[in-house]
Amino acid sequence: MSVKIHTTAIINPNAEIDENVEIGPYAVIGADVKIKSGTYIGPHSIIEFSEIGKNNYFTGHAFIGTPPQDYKYHGEKTKLILGDNNIIREGVSLHRGSPSTSVTIIGNGCMFMANSHIGHDCRVGNKVIMVNSAAASGHVYIEDSVTISAFSGLHQFSRIGTLAMLGGGSMVSQDIIPYVLAQGDRAKPVGLNIVGLKRAGISRESVKSIKYVFKTLFLEKYLLAEALKKLKSETLSPEAAHMVEFCENSKRSISRPKMKLSSE
Repeated sequence: MSVKIHTTAIINPNAEIDENVEIGPYAVIGADVKIKSGTYIGPHSIIEFSEIGKNNYFTGHAFIGTPPQDYKYHGEKTKLILGDNNIIREGVSLHRGSPSTSVTIIGNGCMFMANSHIGHDCRVGNKVIMVNSAAASGHVYIEDSVTISAFSGLHQFSRIGTLAMLGGGSMVSQDIIPYVLAQGDRAKPVGLNIVGLKRAGISRESVKSIKYVFKTLFLEKYLLAEALKKLKSETLSPEAAHMVEFCENSKRSISRPKMKLSSE
């Protein structure tokens, strides 16, 4: 199947578009764009300075690879890289990188619901869900299989760990460790994402190890440094060990609950 481009679409002459791509009415494909096979670009979408993978679906009115909202940006050549099999709904904005890193990178199998936003220089993993009007500021790092509920906001340079789930309206100012449920203004962990762990096929043994790490970090009376030292000396599952590593690599500090929680 050849490329199917609506007569009202505007395509920059240097855009590279594979076969089996469909571009809808009034879409604008700008400079330095590569679009791989199986991708559908809906009406009125704008794409520039981007590498778009295979089998992505843009409903329409999306703004992809547009300039970073950064006063330090003065027209430098940067880009956005989007993987395969992503769904990008109406009103979504995915900004290209700033001069700091030159690129925004998004993985595979993600869904960006209406009006959600990924800022410049973000790193987004696979199977991430951004619900309506959720927004990530510049330089945010989101690991795999994270769910960010509606109207949540992520502070610059914050990190969200694997399989974490943020409740609606969460405001994230510190790192959220993997496998937790978190919520609130200045979001705090409120428990483990047990349903998410089961759906992801995490073994019972590993879930037990994850619960142990959660308990040691948040339910015992250790300082964070003491808890991490203790956990590093013990045998943990790979997933639980990732929680420890995530904490050790935190630059903004990890978000910790203010009260006793259950690890169930």
